[in-house]
Amino acid sequence: MRREMDAIMERQLVERRRRLEAAAGESTDSGHIAHLLQEVDSALDRLSAGSYGLCEVCQDPIEEELLMVDPLARACLDHLTHEQRRALEQDLELASRIQNRLLPRRCMSYGNWALCYHFEPAGPVSGDYCDVVRPETEGGDLLFLLGDVSGKGVAASMLMAHLNAIFRSLVAPGMAVDSLVEQANRVFCECTISSHYATLVCGRAKATGDLEICNAGHCAPLLIGKDGMVPLEPTGLPVGLFRSARYTSRTVRMGPGDSLLLYTDGLSEARDVSGAEYGVERLNGLTKGTNHLTARELVNACLGDLNGFLAGVPKGDDLALMVLKRLLEPVPD
Repeated sequence: MRREMDAIMERQLVERRRRLEAAAGESTDSGHIAHLLQEVDSALDRLSAGSYGLCEVCQDPIEEELLMVDPLARACLDHLTHEQRRALEQDLELASRIQNRLLPRRCMSYGNWALCYHFEPAGPVSGDYCDVVRPETEGGDLLFLLGDVSGKGVAASMLMAHLNAIFRSLVAPGMAVDSLVEQANRVFCECTISSHYATLVCGRAKATGDLEICNAGHCAPLLIGKDGMVPLEPTGLPVGLFRSARYTSRTVRMGPGDSLLLYTDGLSEARDVSGAEYGVERLNGLTKGTNHLTARELVNACLGDLNGFLAGVPKGDDLALMVLKRLLEPVPD
């Protein structure tokens, strides 16, 4: 794992050095550019010597998420100077505000559909991904996405924002969800370091009740109907693993009153004080006989059951869950 991390950081540093050299001839602040070049060269020297990523104060490993944000970091979080710590806090506050602005409205209805979600970072920012794209024309399809970017903290939140921008730029009316995910995967692979990937579900809800779903290596959403519950298993690899990956989708019909529950592993892999896992089986049991619940009520029921299971134990991971419900009759906008 250490070798993989060092290889990633070396590629980042070499690329930064190349960009600094290209900028040196155009910048009016040559002194600053020269200082940054020295810092990059020093970091490359530490990589060669095997001391890169170790705090120069305590010799403990520097937090990986801090290195991903600042590959020139020389100290761990505990030994940052007051100025460095304050700058990091300001960056986290800004990142949190930006992430919150990327999120869609918490609960909404459109035509035959109602949707509600819960988004809860484990820290200041989250690596979970949640988005809803309403159609631009009346009678169009509702697009929804929920996923989980590898890693945690600031680095993961930056990738979440990157993924959000990719999908938003590629969305086109009528585009099949497998084609959308396939194109997003190619762009994500070309613009992201190789160790990062994202599991996600991309779905398109149609006025007919048909639901087109592409599951890229994510936790299986639960289709909850009057006759029981059906998990919608993955149909492809996580996004970002292979540029040439192919994706497929499946279409299911949701009847009036049926719900679709999507969630990240912050729900299914949550652990109580004894270390026991919440688990998919418990979630399956919870969802039985919930057709009478609204989308918001089902989200709240899941959160209430999880909090009862944890019994005060802090959540150890980002948490996101979403419920899409087909209504008995359309609701006017």
